[in-house]
Amino acid sequence: MPAELRGAELRAADLRRAFADDVRDYLQRRPRQLPSKYFYDALGSSLFEAICLLPWYRITRAESALLERHAREMLEPLKRPLTLAELGCGSGDKLALLATRASERFQSIQLVDISPAALYAARRRVETLRAGPVVLHPATYEQGLTELARVRREGAMLVLFLGSNLGNFDPGPAREMLTRIRAALQPGDALLLGTDLVKPERELLLAYDDPLQVTAAFNRNLLRRINDELGGTFDLDGFAHRAVWNATESRIEMHLASPRAQQVQVAAAGLVIDFAAGDTIWTESSHKYEATHVVAEGHAAGFGSADQWIDTGARFALTRFSA
Repeated sequence: MPAELRGAELRAADLRRAFADDVRDYLQRRPRQLPSKYFYDALGSSLFEAICLLPWYRITRAESALLERHAREMLEPLKRPLTLAELGCGSGDKLALLATRASERFQSIQLVDISPAALYAARRRVETLRAGPVVLHPATYEQGLTELARVRREGAMLVLFLGSNLGNFDPGPAREMLTRIRAALQPGDALLLGTDLVKPERELLLAYDDPLQVTAAFNRNLLRRINDELGGTFDLDGFAHRAVWNATESRIEMHLASPRAQQVQVAAAGLVIDFAAGDTIWTESSHKYEATHVVAEGHAAGFGSADQWIDTGARFALTRFSA
């Protein structure tokens, strides 16, 4: 077996243990929760790609359009040789778009994602461009940042944190995440951050509770994954998708609601959980920002100058912060 695959298998075992530990921890909290990072197994990643095609979910199209129009402008100030690194690369389409529009070869392209399936799909996508050697890191964001700091060479590095992934963190942890990214960078490096901006409530609810129920399937798939990987007994028909706009906290919340009393077991986590009718599991928060708030958060995390590109129609921003 190739060394890369052996290493991936070992990391997969570590990730499964972490998955079980997190499920045990979060399902015993009040309110009950599950970490959104576990949405993205192979099926979850495919469902999210389908969400990105929905007419009500504009984040991906708006961000891709900004990358296509401004790629060279975004990269121009950075020293060469240049390394591109993406946290949460998903399919790799947006990094590939940036690399294509930049029309240059990079020192390396570093892909970080908790989903091995996403990593392999992204590598296939990016390698067709022949824009530079591609390195995979099956890891959490935090582990990936440690790896990026370890493997970097001379020249500058641009870290991509796109898709409004920062919005999945509460305000305190979001600033901590930005601070972690800043600590992994050196002078001359940069962060390109994608953030979804506040927009009318109806638009937000349609984006997270679409009429085709693709987002509902994406949400419930997390329970299916627990059943398959951790010996769970969730009745997938026994939990309803619910999306709520919390204006006070400026976030969309996704929940899974139990309409009846039921008991669920998760063997690998050693859990037996009783749900009453109306009990919920909070699966994701998606915070929405004002453009000036994004810049202020970057500065608070230790970044220097900031340049922004904003899609005013879709209300989405890309911000480049200098290290």
